[in-house]
Amino acid sequence: MTATLFTLTFAVAAPFWALMILLPRWSWTARIISSPLIVLPVVVIYGLLVIPAFAEVLPAVTSPTLDGVRDLLGTSDGAAAGWAHMIAFDLFVGRWAWLDSRERGVPALVMAPVLVLTILLGPLGLAAYLGVRARWPRSAVVAPAPQPLG
Repeated sequence: MTATLFTLTFAVAAPFWALMILLPRWSWTARIISSPLIVLPVVVIYGLLVIPAFAEVLPAVTSPTLDGVRDLLGTSDGAAAGWAHMIAFDLFVGRWAWLDSRERGVPALVMAPVLVLTILLGPLGLAAYLGVRARWPRSAVVAPAPQPLG
């Protein structure tokens, strides 16, 4: 079952990445990606892997040591759970970057490699997007003038 869940993890996330990278201007892409629930299938897989091993996982994450984390991730179940953890957070970060980039007017051709980097090496993709977003500041929103009381 672990091998199946491992394989399923990226398979359930890949369609969302494909929408953001390959169909960024399609109206349904914005509708679908705007929901934070797109990460839920991966979170469910993560739960299926972690909850049965909670007694082993909890000590490793509450008082982490290099040896303890290595031992936890050094099993098939641990590696699959670690993979699901990464995929869930990478997808959430990619979703945030994609939505934020649309608000800022960042071109899709600029975002595509950033999103691919986020899929492959999550934190480096995040760093790349933080650099990109500095080039495209969000438009200032003009607040309405305060209304007099009474």
